[in-house]
Amino acid sequence: MTTKRALSLAVLAAGAAVSLFAQGGPRTPDWNVVDSETLRHYQALIQFDTSATERKATEYIQQLLDQNGIPAQIRALDPERPNVVARLKGSGKKRPLLLLGHTDTVTVDASKWKFPPFSATRDGGFVYGRGAIDDKDNLTAALMTMLLLKRQNVPLDRDVIFLAESGEEGASNLGMGHMVAQHYPEIEAEYCIAEGGDTIRERGEVRYAEVQTTEKVVRGVELTAHGTSGHGSVPLKSNAVARLGRAVGRFTEWQPDIRIDETTGTYFRRLALLSPPEQASRYRDVISPDPKVAAAAVEWLFENEPRHASMARTSVSPNIINGGYRSNVIPSEAKARLDVRMVPGEDPAALLEQIRRAINDPQVDVQFAGGGAAARPPNAATRVDSELFKTVEAAVTAVYNVPTVPSMSTYATDMIPLRARGTQCVGIGAGIDIEDQSRGFGMHSDQERLLEAELHRFVRLNWDIVTGLAAAR
Repeated sequence: MTTKRALSLAVLAAGAAVSLFAQGGPRTPDWNVVDSETLRHYQALIQFDTSATERKATEYIQQLLDQNGIPAQIRALDPERPNVVARLKGSGKKRPLLLLGHTDTVTVDASKWKFPPFSATRDGGFVYGRGAIDDKDNLTAALMTMLLLKRQNVPLDRDVIFLAESGEEGASNLGMGHMVAQHYPEIEAEYCIAEGGDTIRERGEVRYAEVQTTEKVVRGVELTAHGTSGHGSVPLKSNAVARLGRAVGRFTEWQPDIRIDETTGTYFRRLALLSPPEQASRYRDVISPDPKVAAAAVEWLFENEPRHASMARTSVSPNIINGGYRSNVIPSEAKARLDVRMVPGEDPAALLEQIRRAINDPQVDVQFAGGGAAARPPNAATRVDSELFKTVEAAVTAVYNVPTVPSMSTYATDMIPLRARGTQCVGIGAGIDIEDQSRGFGMHSDQERLLEAELHRFVRLNWDIVTGLAAAR
């Protein structure tokens, strides 16, 4: 779909919505009309291939906002990878609220997709496409919330800011990094709502909503094994590739210490209340004061529920190995890259020393990729007794009628630099089937998808949260 055609459809939908939504206050929208428009924008945004450039998607969003009377500004370090920011003014009684979504996606191998990855194909009630749940669902829901606030002329106690950012999937200097460094006053807010949470479905029913209140921080660690070079026909004990293999293999026998903080402790306690007896017992054991009991529980999770095991400690995963350049040459050097996700409170320098001790080989250098250990930015968790979390929890109850569980995401988001500036942030997500995670339909998978019905419920969730936090009382 071309940008021009998609925007023409959007304008028609906007006209229909304006005739339905009164210019007086925050009444309940006509969700049948809203759902139809939501799906069009969602499909249009997926159909833009934003794995390398976000420009067309950003232009689409900017024009849509402008046409609805919401002035939008482009902010770009790279013209092919711009950001768009817009603001609805409130009375100033309260500090602003920021709605954050990223336009970019990870790359694809199109040959592995059943449906073309940028087709936004509808099939069996699902929409398939790269970005379907990372992050064009959040992006669409935030965009629709801005449009509805404007069309209904909702009186606001605080400004509501919308930021569609670029570069979240590995080039944050172009997106959040640029906005914080060069345009921070435009996005400065008391609260931020973004990706990072999940609404968990099981056997077709929503069971609970995970709301991200803190997250791990990514640090790459590089191992460099040294040895003696020589002819491949004469094997050497000092072979750098073999030395590296032994070092990497030791990570199957060693893991960092278990670290349970307020967020993860609350998460496992609440999850235990929602789970069958055997699982509930494991979750309670994770937070046991007895180290042996906790270690046994986390080991069980590592085998059966690895995502939960990762939430209990800093994780170290060897993901890239490089060594050698000819089959008949013993190389003098081989390298491995470890993906390290640190829990809040982890000391980077101390962790690096633990890795060195675990490897226990002076011929293997261990260092953070790119140099020494950088200072970790503050990442204070959003408290479960805060106005922000309580409002999200109330909205989850209203929309899904299920419990809310605070969580620490094992992956990183662009809320980290905002939290470092003092913004309280939460991550939310549309309803996804827990069974899909092992079937290849999840985030970054080759068949990424989202149920249309859950997209629409997610817009309602965003609407309830935003009006709960920002609508004038």
